[in-house]
Amino acid sequence: MSFSNYLENKLLLHTFGATAYTAPTTLYLAIHTTNPAEDNTGTEVSGSAYARQTVAFTVTTSTASNTSAVEFPTATGSWGTLTHVGVYDALTSGNLLAYAALTTSKIISTNDVFRVPAGDLDITLD
Repeated sequence: MSFSNYLENKLLLHTFGATAYTAPTTLYLAIHTTNPAEDNTGTEVSGSAYARQTVAFTVTTSTASNTSAVEFPTATGSWGTLTHVGVYDALTSGNLLAYAALTTSKIISTNDVFRVPAGDLDITLD
């Protein structure tokens, strides 16, 4: 996953600018039909029972991975073709922290469920 401009700036200020950054207490996973990119300009799914879901991470050495599966509600209509995921600091609106393309895009139609298995969402620094 790549960091957003927002998070990059916060980390630089925290590390080198003596400006404290407080990490959010809850993180939320969103799904997108276009690349949110570093400036959060992509298209997040909306409507048809869609809602961001909470996600928690375990950090080992240089990788943070989701600790449990993240399951979205059953779609009550088409969500379109999902291409990216994003981690946010709020249930709605808020700031994009990190994002990545799905390994394989996924079409979500009525009655489909989108699920990310535990350990499949990795954020790595090198």
